[in-house]
Amino acid sequence: MTDTPTPYRWRWAALFVILAAEVMDLLDSLVTNIAAPSIRADIGGGESTIQWMGAAYTLAMAIGLITGGRLGDIFGRRRMFLIGAVGFTLGSIGCGLAQGPDQLIAARVFQGLLGAVMLPQGLGMLKEMFSEKEQASAFGMFGPVMGLSTVGGPILAGWLVDADLFGTGWRMIFLINIPLGLFAIAGGLGFLPEWKSARAVRLDLLGALLAAAGSALMIFPLVQGREHDWPLWAFALIAASVAVFGFFGWYEGRRSRSGGDPLVEPSLFAKRGFSGGMVLGLLFFSAMTGFWLTFSLYTQIGLHYSPLKAGLAGIPSSLGMVVAFIASQALQRFGRKVMHGGLIVMALGVAGIMLTLHLAGAGVTPWQLAPALTVTGLGMGFVMAPFFDTVLASVEPHETGSASGTLTSVQQFGAALGTAILGTVFFEQVKSGDFVHAEQVTLGVELAMMAVVFAAIFLLPKHARPQGGEGAEGAQDGGAEAGEPAAPVHA
Repeated sequence: MTDTPTPYRWRWAALFVILAAEVMDLLDSLVTNIAAPSIRADIGGGESTIQWMGAAYTLAMAIGLITGGRLGDIFGRRRMFLIGAVGFTLGSIGCGLAQGPDQLIAARVFQGLLGAVMLPQGLGMLKEMFSEKEQASAFGMFGPVMGLSTVGGPILAGWLVDADLFGTGWRMIFLINIPLGLFAIAGGLGFLPEWKSARAVRLDLLGALLAAAGSALMIFPLVQGREHDWPLWAFALIAASVAVFGFFGWYEGRRSRSGGDPLVEPSLFAKRGFSGGMVLGLLFFSAMTGFWLTFSLYTQIGLHYSPLKAGLAGIPSSLGMVVAFIASQALQRFGRKVMHGGLIVMALGVAGIMLTLHLAGAGVTPWQLAPALTVTGLGMGFVMAPFFDTVLASVEPHETGSASGTLTSVQQFGAALGTAILGTVFFEQVKSGDFVHAEQVTLGVELAMMAVVFAAIFLLPKHARPQGGEGAEGAQDGGAEAGEPAAPVHA
């Protein structure tokens, strides 16, 4: 008879420490959408500064996530979690004390990089701490916490800006991370177990640098090009980005063939489902992030809503997403059809917003926008909920770790890309002074992106593999490691 290993004693306390880290990340990925106009009014900067407040964080997160999990394998997950938590907290303080746009953007980059070191460690430790029977309950905690953060984050940001606590104004949206960070650090020291990969893992430093260079070369000209009237260097940098990513793919294949540890398993790109999932994820998260940014800018700059009112105006969409996440559990048997249906619902919601703006014009109220926003949020949730498990159904067991990490990075890069592209479209149209027209044009671009996403869904497996079962053809469980539940999707 085989003895069952004793579960880690402090596993439930450790889970709340890991959830605190997730909440910090979620809040910081959302709050600048609401606070950006107030921040710019205080410390200056051009229109691109508003885009960089979000893009700097998500781009750094995308770059760092590629190697963040690998660092935990090499140096120990508890140690890297603590380093990430300390760094993220210091980055938050740097954001809160920034005296100019350059300082703030640099602090946001630092936040994103250290957040990418912190987050993968917690998710990786859950599998080691919990039995297979308990893992579903542990990972199930992420949904409500993330849903509450998605709904409450913009409201909290708006309230903090309007409340001007202790004369801090917008700075409190970052300084509020100090108690959360201290909780994560103290909890990490007291409750997280140490874990390190039994296999010697080598860090693909050149691969990480190539991925970082390719990403930065793409985002920078998309954000800055408009303010310089699209000079030749902007297009040259975009072309250089494509070349760097091409070289990155060649290098990763060469490293894999020579027996090294590639950052991304080259075999993944030969799989139709995974390649389609990357296109889908890149464009969908671009459209979703761009939607949140431009809607927040439109309500504050165009409609002159206060930060708190702007945050409250977005509640219907957030609630719609939460409802869709819950309802999607009962629709799993329909596979990728849920994503197709969700995208149609989202498109109807976006079209409804465009119609509402056309009918109500500059005097539109949050109550008039609420129905279309609710439908939009429902659609977003039905696409997001099955995304990871459906895409990961096309990969082999030994590829799930690399595939999950790559998809999460693509999600963050898509967020940065959406901020760059749709923010640029919005500000370009705002030049005419017609904010209603600017928002409608931006929403039209989003609809075009969604049409491509709809086509890409056909490339995915028809069904995700049920947890612990054999499931449909080609399906595999998703997660940071083989057989581990997929990482939570960040809104």
